[in-house]
Amino acid sequence: MVLGHDWAVNLLQQSLSRDRLAHAYLFTGPPSVGKTSLALYLARALNCTDPGPRPCGVCASCRKIDRGVHPDVRVIDESESTGDTADEPAEPGARRKRGIKIGQIRELQAQASLSPFEGRRRVYVLCDFQQANLEAANCLLKTLEEPPDRVVLVLTALQAEGLLPTIVSRCQVLNLRPLPVNQVQKALQEYWGVEERRAAALAGLSAGRLGWAIRASQNEALLSAREKYLVALEQSGKLSYTERIRLAQQLSRNPVNLMDALDLWQEWWRDLLLARSGSSARLVNVDREQAIRADAERYSLWEIESYLRAIERAIQQLDANVSPSLVMEVLLLKAPRASAEASQV
Repeated sequence: MVLGHDWAVNLLQQSLSRDRLAHAYLFTGPPSVGKTSLALYLARALNCTDPGPRPCGVCASCRKIDRGVHPDVRVIDESESTGDTADEPAEPGARRKRGIKIGQIRELQAQASLSPFEGRRRVYVLCDFQQANLEAANCLLKTLEEPPDRVVLVLTALQAEGLLPTIVSRCQVLNLRPLPVNQVQKALQEYWGVEERRAAALAGLSAGRLGWAIRASQNEALLSAREKYLVALEQSGKLSYTERIRLAQQLSRNPVNLMDALDLWQEWWRDLLLARSGSSARLVNVDREQAIRADAERYSLWEIESYLRAIERAIQQLDANVSPSLVMEVLLLKAPRASAEASQV
């Protein structure tokens, strides 16, 4: 089910109706905004046994895709294992690189050369392709240059700029934006049975990312992790350099959650920027508005903008497989010190 992004759904349906479907798509947007959901919607539409561009959602094909067991639809991400030892860490305890590997692309190419097993099209969804290593990206480029018949590729990424220009130029790009907060709240209440006040709070915290809001409504650990990372963030500007390095080491022990932490920090500092500049725009962390407005007065606009750029660089470095502990040490050492009194712009 795709909630929101009606323009993208309509565009895909029109392409299907006119038989003008692209052989490759690139869906971009923030984490948990609905990129993979839209890709699977397209997969259902391509293989639904009912006629028409809109998938029925109840036929055997649609239900298999929903359960992840359709033989012609495959979601590829960094968690998949291909048995390709060339992609594994060289030494015990070494950090496994993030992102799709060349072994996964080679396996895709071997499968894509075959006719669909039971559907009309083979569909491959390659998640977070901005994290794919250069070998995997170049390998996929060969498939994009000579696309197999009856195969549709859907890449997802945070933004097109994170991919090779030669890959982007061979895809139809759809940029998905965060949903309005009230739309997220309504979806939580109507489809997931979340109580009104809790739905409103989660919608506000989601920054328009319905996927995050759904997971948070079903998993209290997400909100606990958010609290933990916000506490670390609030402490960082008050710690000594030695304490900051110790905190960086603690945070980097779980690289999987580190990107979530940095996304959260980025949202927090954007909220500080809005509050410091006097903007009337809605804050993301609405449940901490009082603390945000108080903290905003302890930094100058230059400090806030500078640290936002530092966080963005850290996210890019993690995407490029730089050591998490090194990235976090550099980032925390750059954290501006909170002044006891209001800063001057």
